[in-house]
Amino acid sequence: MDFHRFCSLICLWAALLVLLSSSKRVTAGDIVHDDDLAPKKPGCENDFVLVKVQTWIDGVEDEEFVGVGARFGRPIVSKEKNANQTHLALSDPRDCCSAPKKKFVGDVLMVNRGNCKFTAKANYAEAAGASAVLIINNQKELYKMVCEPDETDLDIKIPAVMLPQDAGATLEKMLSNGSSVSVQLYSPRRPVVDIAEVFLWLMAVGTILCASYWSAWSAREAAIEQDKLLKDATDELPNIKSTGGSSVVDINTMSAVMFVVVASCFLILIYKLMSFWFIELLVVIFCIGGVEGLQTCLVALLSRRFKQAGESFIKVPILGAISYLTLAVAPFCIAFAVVWAVYREVSFAWIGQDILGIALIITVLQIVRIPNLKVGTVLLGCAFIYDIFWVFISKTLFKESVMIVVARGDRSGEDGIPMLLKIPRLFDPWGGYSIIGFGDILLPGLVVAFSLRYDWLAKKSLRAGYFLWAMLAYGLGLLITYVALNLMDGHGQPALLYIVPFTLGTFLALGRKRGDLNILWTRGEPERVCPHVRLESTQESL
Repeated sequence: MDFHRFCSLICLWAALLVLLSSSKRVTAGDIVHDDDLAPKKPGCENDFVLVKVQTWIDGVEDEEFVGVGARFGRPIVSKEKNANQTHLALSDPRDCCSAPKKKFVGDVLMVNRGNCKFTAKANYAEAAGASAVLIINNQKELYKMVCEPDETDLDIKIPAVMLPQDAGATLEKMLSNGSSVSVQLYSPRRPVVDIAEVFLWLMAVGTILCASYWSAWSAREAAIEQDKLLKDATDELPNIKSTGGSSVVDINTMSAVMFVVVASCFLILIYKLMSFWFIELLVVIFCIGGVEGLQTCLVALLSRRFKQAGESFIKVPILGAISYLTLAVAPFCIAFAVVWAVYREVSFAWIGQDILGIALIITVLQIVRIPNLKVGTVLLGCAFIYDIFWVFISKTLFKESVMIVVARGDRSGEDGIPMLLKIPRLFDPWGGYSIIGFGDILLPGLVVAFSLRYDWLAKKSLRAGYFLWAMLAYGLGLLITYVALNLMDGHGQPALLYIVPFTLGTFLALGRKRGDLNILWTRGEPERVCPHVRLESTQESL
């Protein structure tokens, strides 16, 4: 196996992995549970909001926790300056399912979840004079507190907030030490648009732009080289072989379907085996693909300047012939990936993840190609169904969205799978990241790159070709994804639900209008005059 084929296999494996993250874009602070069976009604119509719970111990500012406001009760103030610093007290009884044994006038009352309705706890706390109630969950996640179907005309006048189990344990420990604990409850509003989403959009569009030009340039050079060989080899035509595709893998219709089927199986595997060690395994695989992608990109860039080093090779066992330039670049790439893996939990580690991810996507788009629009339509069509199914429909089978659980890493104890581009939300008071799966870039990118290769081989201008319009359609589809994300209050959205109709629909409609659809659908490239036809005719006449 030569080195280029080894690179191809690594990048194809990485491409299979990135497909599982193709439809998830989430932000920090998503609330786990839905409330479809508990619609809004009078006295129980608050929007679910995240709540900051800032603590003070003996007057000294301490930890801050994040909870979620209930559907019922008084709405929580949004500005910190309007929130009062209030004494925290433990309920007695702890579950607050009966009237407390003493009054808690003006205090924030902390109670345990269970044994009675949420609204009953709030009513008892209000009757005891509490100014707010903190209900501690019996799990490590947040939970939406709703009203029971038979509850009507509720009139609870104090805020109710759910805190996760670990936050409750910490607060109880503070109180058990005999310290005076005070809390401040407020719910700052998120900006409608964060600049992180703008940068993420630019990263996605820029990655496809770079990969498309590299792919088209390679295809054109291969075509020129093949024509040159045909012209210069009159007597050796039967022995001429194409040299342009030795390191390129073309996807056919069957492999396009199987690609999505295998990715679905792998997604279920990750969902079932989601754990710390499994995430660590994915990190290792991501680093291998990232090293290969970064190395390929750097060698391609540096080979223009260090041409001799790029064209001088040395034999390496198993890997075959490797250029001296590759040997020089490889240690840096390996070190970069290792440093990222070790320090991936620090605040700036997203930069290294994005660099490795972008390099990997560009390399995959350079190696993996669709030969015609038919294959592209099958691939994106299957991915479109895959996206919708694993984000939305999987809830009916697994009681939760499989794609969202996997992307968020709910069961792993970590931030989730690394096959994502992410940028911290700069102006969001809740922090967190805006993220996009590799597949949201890679899969449409295969069609966009194909459009530019066709334009160059057909010698079409930018405006008369298909690349410009496919690129604009992708950008618009991704933009609509962000709009939908904000309209859905930050809930994860299947990006390909919006990207595929825009990108593929524009390409198909434009091809039909211009009369090129048959060629795009079957051949995938314009007809070219083959030099050997003229040469063979000359030989026969002789």
